[in-house]
Amino acid sequence: MQFLINNKMKTNPRFIISGGGTGGHIYPAIAIANELKAQFPEAEILFVGAQDKMEMQKVPAAGYQIEGLWIAGIQRKLTLSNLMFPVKFLSSLIKSRRIINKFKPDVVIGTGGFASGAVVKVAGSMNIPTVIQEQNSYPGITNKMLAKKAKSICVAYEGLERFFDKNKIQLTGNPVRQDLLTIDSKRNQAIESFNLNPNKKTVVVLGGRLGARKINQLIEQKLNFFTENNVQVIWQCGKFYFDEYKKHNAENVQVNAFFEQMDLLYAAADVIISRAGASSVSELAIVGKPVIFIPSPNVAEDHQTKNAKSIADKNGAILIKESELDQRFESEFKKIVADENHTKALSENLKKLAKPDATKDIVKQIVQLIK
Repeated sequence: MQFLINNKMKTNPRFIISGGGTGGHIYPAIAIANELKAQFPEAEILFVGAQDKMEMQKVPAAGYQIEGLWIAGIQRKLTLSNLMFPVKFLSSLIKSRRIINKFKPDVVIGTGGFASGAVVKVAGSMNIPTVIQEQNSYPGITNKMLAKKAKSICVAYEGLERFFDKNKIQLTGNPVRQDLLTIDSKRNQAIESFNLNPNKKTVVVLGGRLGARKINQLIEQKLNFFTENNVQVIWQCGKFYFDEYKKHNAENVQVNAFFEQMDLLYAAADVIISRAGASSVSELAIVGKPVIFIPSPNVAEDHQTKNAKSIADKNGAILIKESELDQRFESEFKKIVADENHTKALSENLKKLAKPDATKDIVKQIVQLIK
């Protein structure tokens, strides 16, 4: 698709995309860039990120240029980094203005994180159209700051009128990997790939690339419980914890730091245990397998609990807080494994919340703003 402007076809629009600090901000940004390139092969795209964060490696690896800003988030305690924040933010505003003046974007897109705060704020002050994409059910401080000037606000959850102008909100969902749309056809391949017993249920444990300490501790404690319930385990423990937990590799337990082929991992699963970051929640809605969310309590505004609650309130998943694991985990897990009606209801309700066309819908909002 190309965009018609003044009866001429503009084939080479210019976009700045900014977001980073964590994968939850970076991967949606890259997905949006890929879709823009698919629709506008001649488009020029520049990323702006924080100079010492993971986007400085991930974005070039995806084939895009990136400029780094001297910026970092605010910590929850008094630190030198916090004291330096005003200086860093001012520096980032100045550099953002230079970048924008040089690149001359048609639209600037922010996917969250403090780097996007600077560049999207400057773009708005220069009357360049901006779009922000909010992944979570509770907005971060950056997007709340940017919303006033934004032309369009793409969200993944209902009910964000509490924070944003309802006339700007577009319920698009979060970008997800397109290979997840076909996992039902990959079940046999997944069983073979992971050398699983097809007569046993499989629980897939996801703690993120770095790992989740509390989830890892839980799984270690429950290995005998899983064996007693005739369940095999694929356990992504994270790179920080692999050396500690690799000793548990056995016939019915596969421990790995991280899995690259997430489509096969999801295809293998009968039950999934996961944190509740925005990207994970959106992917799991596409996948539609029964999920137990154990949200991290150590995130801004406790947004993972809010993400998981928005799904659990619609009977699309089980939410267990870390403080409730001892009391609730075994009974909730047994119910999922044993009660097919319960399992089916969870899956069907979760799939109803999926937004498989999220990336295209976000790009549609961006394209409408090209002048």
